[in-house]
Amino acid sequence: MRNYKRLIHLLLGPVLFLLACFLLPHAVLPTFAERAAVGTVFWMAYWWVTGPVDYAVTAFLPIAINAVVPMAEMKAIISNYADETILLLLGASIITVLWENTGLDKRIAITFLRLIGNSLRMQLVFWFALSMVLSAVLPNAVVCATITPIAVSMLKYIGMDDVKNSKTASKILLTIAYATGLGGLASPLGGAMNLVTVEYIQQLTGKEYMYSSWVIRFLPVMLILMLINVVFILRDVKKTDLLGGSSEYFAEQYRKLPKMSFEEKSALVLFVVATGLAFTRQLYQDILPGLKPAYVFIICAIIAFLFTNKEGKRIMVWKQVQGKIVWDLMYIFAGGLALGSLINATGVAKALGEVISSLDMKGGFVTILIILTATLLLSDVTSNTATAAVAIPLVISITQGCGLNPIPYIYVASIGVNLSYMLPTSIRAIPVGYGLEPKYMFREGWKISLIIILVMSIICTLLLKYWSAFSTV
Repeated sequence: MRNYKRLIHLLLGPVLFLLACFLLPHAVLPTFAERAAVGTVFWMAYWWVTGPVDYAVTAFLPIAINAVVPMAEMKAIISNYADETILLLLGASIITVLWENTGLDKRIAITFLRLIGNSLRMQLVFWFALSMVLSAVLPNAVVCATITPIAVSMLKYIGMDDVKNSKTASKILLTIAYATGLGGLASPLGGAMNLVTVEYIQQLTGKEYMYSSWVIRFLPVMLILMLINVVFILRDVKKTDLLGGSSEYFAEQYRKLPKMSFEEKSALVLFVVATGLAFTRQLYQDILPGLKPAYVFIICAIIAFLFTNKEGKRIMVWKQVQGKIVWDLMYIFAGGLALGSLINATGVAKALGEVISSLDMKGGFVTILIILTATLLLSDVTSNTATAAVAIPLVISITQGCGLNPIPYIYVASIGVNLSYMLPTSIRAIPVGYGLEPKYMFREGWKISLIIILVMSIICTLLLKYWSAFSTV
């Protein structure tokens, strides 16, 4: 980036912040703190998309701005930078360094390329299906944090380690992020945001909500969303687009691999144990309530430093490892969380709900369109769980106030709560940490967001009108 362009982008960030502080309608956002929170969103989004500074640097803006323009308790903002998920990402990053130090990353890459093939289309469909299925029953952050490094290992092996300048590598990482977010919608176990929604439904109806009911009612929605996502991802991929060499080449490379060493086996076992314990927490949470997925990965990361090779030398030494840890992804993830804290602490989300409630909605297509748009955009700047906690009770009160059955509109809101595509917040910070450009994410994200809002508004309107189950629990 030329110096004058960079200077313009640097200056436009704070300019957008100031414009928001003074020009946003005071009737909607009456306090300066609310307008400053929205201004912070504009500033961070602009710098993330244009990139005049490192993405991780932009992630610290909530602290810096809040110190100068108090919007929320600083402790509440800073705590996001030591969130449990940050520890999970740190542990996962250390374990993947162990792969590199033992050579396991090369073995994994060759194995995947041999089994799945070198067709880019097949690769994209594979990563999409794997990520979506896992995130249907497991925390999205855990799935994205474990699947992304595997894909990155494969990409490094075939010479696509510069994700920023590789459209193919960027598309694979973006596919994993899309699929992980979508998979969370498939069942209440897909994330805390769905459990929040279930709790509100139970309070509303006064009876237990069966998880199977969620799966049945969202099945047609999931099928259409899967189709939209896959078609969108593959739209500019030719049948002839390949990853690296031919299938025969990767088969030959696999045959040339030496016997798996003890060090590789140790690294693989450690990863499997960490992932397995994170994915099966419900089986032991009563016995070990403190052993959450984040702490499982930290423990396994500590164990990684205990391994030695045949000569008795340590495989992992902190001085050497710290240069390979993907620090960016942790700070970017934390910055997104901190931004969400500002939005919620200042009451911006509540103010948005009040604006929506004043629109005198009558139900049907327009109401569905407004709810979908508001929840999807809100979940792009704050966490999915926070969006659910704010949006679902508002949807209930608005629809009841209009004399409507709130159940189908809660389902509609859940779609927007789970899906977000444009900014490197929440799980989308993970592929950005591995090199995916936020500019590319935004450019692709607004397109698919628009498609999903329009298509889902039509589909949900039809379900509301012609499928009675969509209006029941």
